[in-house]
Amino acid sequence: MQSAMFLAVQHDCGSMDKSSSSSPKHEEKREKMKRTLLKDWKTRLSYFLQNSSSPGKPKNGKKSKQQTFIKPSPEEAQLWSEAFDELLASKYGLAAFRAFLKSEFCEENIEFWLACEDFKKTKSPQKLSSKARKIYTDFIEKEAPKEINIDFQTKTLIAQNIQEATSGCFTTAQKRVYSLMENNSYPRFLESEFYQDLCKKPQIATEPHAT
Repeated sequence: MQSAMFLAVQHDCGSMDKSSSSSPKHEEKREKMKRTLLKDWKTRLSYFLQNSSSPGKPKNGKKSKQQTFIKPSPEEAQLWSEAFDELLASKYGLAAFRAFLKSEFCEENIEFWLACEDFKKTKSPQKLSSKARKIYTDFIEKEAPKEINIDFQTKTLIAQNIQEATSGCFTTAQKRVYSLMENNSYPRFLESEFYQDLCKKPQIATEPHAT
């Protein structure tokens, strides 16, 4: 359960707060909030560093029930900056991005997008209908536990579409959420210290020449 402090700083990830204030107390509060979020972000991302094996060196021994992620090479990590889809296509990149969104209190965006990807692959009409209702109750309806930030008209259209569910029920909403992530969270992720560290090539230690 999130602490009262984190709930107090919860914000809409769809748009950054552009309002400004000349009050020194307001600026001090914003800086403190940023430091808190950065600390939380680093803590969450350390999980992936600690539970990831080096490139080309899979872990030996018994298989763990927890999924492990192979740390990408600097070249592989740099590909993520070329396109948002490159990041989403990487298991490690996707996991890291989810942790980043969680630190910004908007992980529901990527969870909704992934749920829609799974939904579109469903062939059984019965499963399609049940999954559509679950996605609606989890992400779409008013005061849903993981309610996403979409307009009222889109929500109303989805409510009508799931009565006779098809694979395209959530297409409009998924595109909007994708756009929000691509234009807001994705650029901030690329600027994060964690991502920059992944892109750094390890320095090769050289022995000093004998004189």
